Amino acid sequence: MQRQSFLRPPKSQMSSGRPSNYSMFSSLFKSFRIISHVQTQLGVLLEQLHTERSESKVLVKFSDQVLKIALSLDRLAESLSHHYINVPADENVITNVVEYSSTSEEDEVEEEAFHRKVFDSAELRNYTLPKPNRPSGKKKLLGLESVYPSIGQGCARLASTLDRFMTYKAYHMCPDDWDLAQKLMITVCDPLPRRRCFSRTPRYDKPRPLSSSLWTQPRDVDISWSRYKCKNYQCLVSNKTINNKDFYKCSDCFDLTKRGWNVQRNKNVSAEFSIDEILMLKPGEIRIGLDFSPTTGTFAALMREKNVTIASATLNLGAPFNEVIASKGLLPLYISVGSRLPFFDNTLDIVHSTLFMDGWIGIELLQFILLDWDRILRPKGLLYVDRFFCKKENMKMYVDEFDRIGYKKLLWRVVPKKDKLDDELFLLAVLEKPVRG
Repeated sequence: MQRQSFLRPPKSQMSSGRPSNYSMFSSLFKSFRIISHVQTQLGVLLEQLHTERSESKVLVKFSDQVLKIALSLDRLAESLSHHYINVPADENVITNVVEYSSTSEEDEVEEEAFHRKVFDSAELRNYTLPKPNRPSGKKKLLGLESVYPSIGQGCARLASTLDRFMTYKAYHMCPDDWDLAQKLMITVCDPLPRRRCFSRTPRYDKPRPLSSSLWTQPRDVDISWSRYKCKNYQCLVSNKTINNKDFYKCSDCFDLTKRGWNVQRNKNVSAEFSIDEILMLKPGEIRIGLDFSPTTGTFAALMREKNVTIASATLNLGAPFNEVIASKGLLPLYISVGSRLPFFDNTLDIVHSTLFMDGWIGIELLQFILLDWDRILRPKGLLYVDRFFCKKENMKMYVDEFDRIGYKKLLWRVVPKKDKLDDELFLLAVLEKPVRG
């Protein structure tokens, strides 16, 4: 039996003659499932229609009709969600978590039919089906009869691209397509499905010892260059090849001679805090953390020299960011901006971010990101917002969001961003997470 969790009044209330909301919850849940499947199939159809090159007026009219249906479903789902949230309840009733059961046979038939319609790749359809455990007679690790492999909710909208990603010979060499995988990740198909093929490797020499690897340029043989514009490390750092590079964020990251930041003494204009300034706020308390930035591990390397372990979360934005982080003996975390961070609640001492969040980010996305960072930070942990920049007229809007999470301001600075237009500001902040009851 596959089980879904719902909230309903306790049995004592149900038997007291009061009307139960359970059937309403059950009906709403089933409606959501049906709408979700139809929305997914409409999304695939719209994607196919969008890529169709025909100039037919009939096709254009049909596309408009499909779009209207999709929008109507969106409005229906939104309306149902309000009903779900606003189901009348007795204020004196404490809700209990109960289980709604549906037959696994029904679910599996429905899932198989759905995947046949959306995905062409047999390997992908096989991956997404439930994987039953062997009947060993022993207690199951997770208490489950089957494991359900997951893929991102938006993968169906990119069905043809995902089919291409999942087309390979099992136990043979994987296609050289990490850039295709990254494209899927950042366009709502995250997490990606696993594959049953062997990853390609560079020629690779043995790693350097940690004592010398933090600030040493990687060897060219340690990196696979086939999917980058630059074909060697010198290209990444040379001013002569600036037009051949395919990245702009953190453009100086690959110059490992720059061991740290040039922190000006004048606090009115400096857009940096020093590492020592940060660590002195919590002497001996900063041990592990996360850097969420387009980076080659500079912050993590500086903190490693202070015996602090930092995981660096970044994508390969046109250059081998993750490979360079790993070559230093640091931990790269390959994750998209839309993903929930893979850390448990209240576990990290510090979260740092630089040159990632700036004026491009929408307020709602910023809220989800900030509250996910809040989730993984331990009580009295530090949120280090480093060089957040935006237009001068927008700074208050963003500052209001940082104020909204209720952290204590330990360090705070807003300074001009010196560039050609001189119309932007930098925000630098070190904030302390409160202890909540």
